[in-house]
Amino acid sequence: MSFTELLGNVGLFGAAVMVCLAVLSVISVGVIVDKYRRFRSASSQTRIFKPIFGKFLHGGDVQELIKAGRAHQNSHVAQVVSAAVLEYDGVREKGGDPVASLELVTSALEDTETLLQLKSGLGFLATIGSTAPFIGLFGTVVGIINAFRSIASAGAGGMAVVSGGMAEALVSTGLGIFVAIPAVVAYNHFTGNLENFRVEMNRASSQLVNHLFKVPELMAREARLPEHEIEEREEAYARR
Repeated sequence: MSFTELLGNVGLFGAAVMVCLAVLSVISVGVIVDKYRRFRSASSQTRIFKPIFGKFLHGGDVQELIKAGRAHQNSHVAQVVSAAVLEYDGVREKGGDPVASLELVTSALEDTETLLQLKSGLGFLATIGSTAPFIGLFGTVVGIINAFRSIASAGAGGMAVVSGGMAEALVSTGLGIFVAIPAVVAYNHFTGNLENFRVEMNRASSQLVNHLFKVPELMAREARLPEHEIEEREEAYARR
């Protein structure tokens, strides 16, 4: 039986199942391609941004870091670092206490939506991966029902009678599995990348906070403040 003859024997419900799976497959491929491009861009820009961030941690210019963050907006590390550094630099330019900006910097580090943007669409892949086999199974049941209907109509069995319904059932099953496997593999791959991104962002956040606020007594002495104010700042930092 050729593929054209098989499609000619497919019933209404079987055709609906196959069309549904075909649409899910196209959408799944589109999401996979989009996520692959986004994740690849984030990884490549992060590799470029990390040396600049490392240079800042060793005494580099904060303006250079801000400029690099704006130039690499697709980098997950650059986004979280830029958000915090802009808060810190804004307080400093206004003449405020940089040490007192710790809460603002911490809030900026926590409020970033980078991971949410990268994660969007992955839930749809998980849904396709978990439901496509069951949709194919529904098509299998419909195909078997059609096979039994053919037997009832012919009044006898035989491969010629049931081949159309059985072929429809097997194609639906295979199509469901074919749609589910790439979606599940892609979902697991991107989820693993998200975990790596989360680790990189947490590490960058810790390094930034330690660099900006780990030595409040030195910052105070550089400002030539009285000793009692230095002690007050140290106590306030310890409470944080």
